[in-house]
Amino acid sequence: MKIFLKNALLAVAAAVAAFSAHAEFPDRTITIIVPYAPGGAADTTARVLASRMGVKLGTSVIVDNKPGASGTIGAAFVAKAAADGYTMLYDATPYSINPHLFARMPYASNALQPLSLVSLTPNVLIVKSDSPFKNVNDLIAKAKAQPGKMNFASGGSGTVQRLASELFRQKLDLNMVHVPYKSGGPAIADVMGGQVDFMFGTIAASYPLVAGGKLRALAISSPERSRRLPDVPTVAETVIPGYEAYEWNGVFVPAKTPPAVAAKLHKALVEVLNEDEVKQRLNDVGAKPVASTPEEFAAFLKKEDAKWGEVVRKGQIKLD
Repeated sequence: MKIFLKNALLAVAAAVAAFSAHAEFPDRTITIIVPYAPGGAADTTARVLASRMGVKLGTSVIVDNKPGASGTIGAAFVAKAAADGYTMLYDATPYSINPHLFARMPYASNALQPLSLVSLTPNVLIVKSDSPFKNVNDLIAKAKAQPGKMNFASGGSGTVQRLASELFRQKLDLNMVHVPYKSGGPAIADVMGGQVDFMFGTIAASYPLVAGGKLRALAISSPERSRRLPDVPTVAETVIPGYEAYEWNGVFVPAKTPPAVAAKLHKALVEVLNEDEVKQRLNDVGAKPVASTPEEFAAFLKKEDAKWGEVVRKGQIKLD
């Protein structure tokens, strides 16, 4: 009887301690892992959110970059971290593409749980400023007239830039050649110089060059037009109904993070995303702010996984 009571008291004490730990969360620094290099779009946005989340949570929230292997190194780090809310992942579209490109992922498919979608950013179909292509139909007509002659650039096979072009190519049954680069910057430079016919570039990198007359924008990859380029039609409204391809950002935590902890993080994140200043910062880089529920984010990821999986398979896309 004494042993039973002792065990029962120990169990109660452990439960109380666990509850207290969750109730006091956070009591130390929270780290947001960005699995991409410093200075990129994901890194910049993550730092804006981190500083504001720190205010909401009453603790320091810092960003730690762990780039490499198309984001899988940083994602694997978070997947294997303690599920206590102190390590979060700020990932992007490659999260949905990588499982279809890598023969073996460095973490289990259920090792991370979605917290919230943060933003959706369209890509821009760009050509050089003096290109003979005045609109997207001009480009398509040339591709059909000269199969295998036109080429398109991207920042690499695992990028949404590549897959946005591949989705475009597949839907229109065009025969075109992919020219991969190590990153988006050199790819855009060669489009600008006329070495490559076109690409779907990020709006953050493309907009200043379009506004400065160094590139011409033919179409936007989102279903609706961009606030930054309101006169540029969407692919969906011109040639491919239903077409959409986004650079998305979202936040994850390790699976089995206590619900109370995940809920506290989610609440702080959503509050930050609804702040006017944060919305403006996202709008300034052409992003559409999104504050979703974990369930909505999970449903979005399911759609992204199915879409990009099909594009990779049909295009027989391999890593560069």
